[in-house]
Amino acid sequence: MDISAISSYFLRYGEAAIFVIVLLEYMNLPGFPAGVIMPLSGVMAARGRIGFGRVMAVTVAAGLLGSLILYALGRVGGSCVLERYLRRHPEKRESLERKLEWVRRRGCVGVFIAKLLPAIRTIVSIPAGILRMNLVKYTLSSALGILLWNLVFVGAGYTCGEQVFALLGKM
Repeated sequence: MDISAISSYFLRYGEAAIFVIVLLEYMNLPGFPAGVIMPLSGVMAARGRIGFGRVMAVTVAAGLLGSLILYALGRVGGSCVLERYLRRHPEKRESLERKLEWVRRRGCVGVFIAKLLPAIRTIVSIPAGILRMNLVKYTLSSALGILLWNLVFVGAGYTCGEQVFALLGKM
């Protein structure tokens, strides 16, 4: 999904589109890049189409719901889900096994930190579920990480406008 398609959905359906697209992105589905979705939400807020606080509430709620869905998949499906994912993406096995051990050692602090790292911020929810991390601690650490991640990217779109895409493209 490209920026013009996402922008069209945002303009046409407003908060509902933001919620659904952010939810799908946090569920780690391909085609929904956070580097486009979050700043674009901020641009929409800067243009007055939605309030900044409201966009933050919608994106954090969607991100947390997506994370909880993956956590539940990990908890219920356990290693079966992980193995299925690794069969589809065998190149990620070593990396995910290291991340699983990292989450096991660091617990909720590890989840918070992982929510700030582009390569693992969405997928960390499955290992947390597999490890049967305490749901309240998981939810709090996820919510804080999601809030901070979204604040940076939505805030960048809000303050820089459409120029943010050129800035993010250089990173």
